[in-house]
Amino acid sequence: MYIPSRHAETRVEAMHDLIAAHPLGAIVRAGAAGLEADHIPFELVPPTREAPHGLLRAHVARANPLWRQDGAAVLVLFQGGSGYVSPLRYDLAAVGGRMVPTWDYAVVYAHGRLRTVEDGDWILAHMRRMTVKQEGERGWAVDDAPREYIDQLLKATVGIEVAIQRLEGKTKR
Repeated sequence: MYIPSRHAETRVEAMHDLIAAHPLGAIVRAGAAGLEADHIPFELVPPTREAPHGLLRAHVARANPLWRQDGAAVLVLFQGGSGYVSPLRYDLAAVGGRMVPTWDYAVVYAHGRLRTVEDGDWILAHMRRMTVKQEGERGWAVDDAPREYIDQLLKATVGIEVAIQRLEGKTKR
C-alpha cells in the first residue's frame, strides 16, 4: 500500500481499534484463477508472545474453498469510515483556489498466513464470542437455537485463523 508519511498510522493500538470497530475484513489470497477475496467478520485476539501483532479468527462455510488453503499467505483488509471531501469545506480564497476534491479514509492491512481449525469446540466458542460482541449479553445467543441445529452448522463450518505478521495502517483525513 502506498502510504505517504503524513498518512501513516503506526500505532498498533489504533490499528487494532479500527479492526475491532470494523471487523468485516476482505481476506485476499492467490488462488487457481488469480487473486481471490472473501468478506468475513473477524475476531481480533490481542497480541501474545507467539503472535506479537495479534490474531484474527473467523469461520467459513465448509463449501468455501478458502479453508483449503491452509498455510497460504493472506492479506486481510479492514476499512473504517470514509467519505468525499469537497473543496467547498475550505477557505478557497486563502489558498488562491488551489484545492481539489479528495477522499478521506482509514484502512488497516493485516498480513499473515492462513491456518484452518477443524475443532468443533473452538468453532462454537468463536461463534459464541462473535455473537455476544454483536448482540450484547442480553441479545440472541447461539445457545438459543436448538442444539441439533447448531451441531449441523458446526459440521458445515471450518474455523480459520491468521497470526498477524505485519500491520500497515493509513489514515487520510
